[in-house]
Amino acid sequence: MGPPFLLADLDHATSPPPPDAPSVRVAVSAHPGEAAGEFDVLLTGAPDPPRPWVGCADPYATARRLREIVAARTDACLTLVQVLRMGRTLSPSDRLVVESLAYSTLQAGPDFRAWLAAQRPRTARPGAEAVQLTRAGRLLTITLNRPAVHNAFDAATRDALCEALEVAVADPTVTRVDLRGSGASFCSGGDLAEFGTSADPARAHRVRVERSPAALLLRCAAKASVHLHGACVGAGIELAAFAGRVTASPDTVIRLPEIGMGLIPGAGGTASLPARIGRERTAYLALTGDPLNAVEALRWGLVDELGAPVDAAGLPMSPQATSNLPY
Repeated sequence: MGPPFLLADLDHATSPPPPDAPSVRVAVSAHPGEAAGEFDVLLTGAPDPPRPWVGCADPYATARRLREIVAARTDACLTLVQVLRMGRTLSPSDRLVVESLAYSTLQAGPDFRAWLAAQRPRTARPGAEAVQLTRAGRLLTITLNRPAVHNAFDAATRDALCEALEVAVADPTVTRVDLRGSGASFCSGGDLAEFGTSADPARAHRVRVERSPAALLLRCAAKASVHLHGACVGAGIELAAFAGRVTASPDTVIRLPEIGMGLIPGAGGTASLPARIGRERTAYLALTGDPLNAVEALRWGLVDELGAPVDAAGLPMSPQATSNLPY
């Protein structure tokens, strides 16, 4: 097998990687410009570079860090970039199927099993009403409602969200859908208390495809708005990115942590994020797991506008209440 990581310095004469190279392909340049599509991540020290480039203080140090990540989680990293590359030729719904197949494969792999074995036991904390649904005229408001666990996404939340989104899809009198999260965060990602509880990855794939909030959001994206605040991790940004409009409170922090678990995004992120920010920036976020703040997310196009700060319940604060805040 060839090396799992390839680095190209575009400021010097280097041969591009072969198009079928089974490697994570990273390019570095001080002068970001038009780049061919054979690279998975493009790094530059130039400030505020154009898409698909990622600006960083020291691109060579970042490339070395990426090399270390790929060495530590080779299967997940290679699977991620392969899924993202394939997505360029697939419909959004087909991307969801490919992502789920890859996710299930990695769930059965040694890296995820080792990560799972190292975790402390967690007790499930089901909510009495995981998702709240309210209707005001043509507006349907869907609220993730597990604030004690930052709206961690468990199976009950998934099923309840699907039911709510089915209303939005099926009812033509609903012309606007607002998706929010109660408490301190919009959604902190998959509930770790449920990670690894499925003994059958094939069955898990079938459930993911048949009970897919992502697929339903795709169908009602034109009328859907998502309001982000606090932690937006994993599913918390993967699902949100499908919506036609995404607003982020100033305290929003976005992360894709799955590679560190030996997995790839599994809630639709390899379909939703590339549509907004390109596959290269999606790969960077997923490979590094680095946080992205609201201002940078707006600059990249991952969110469409910055909203007002929110209160302890996750509701927008009035202008009077925010006048003395330090931003």
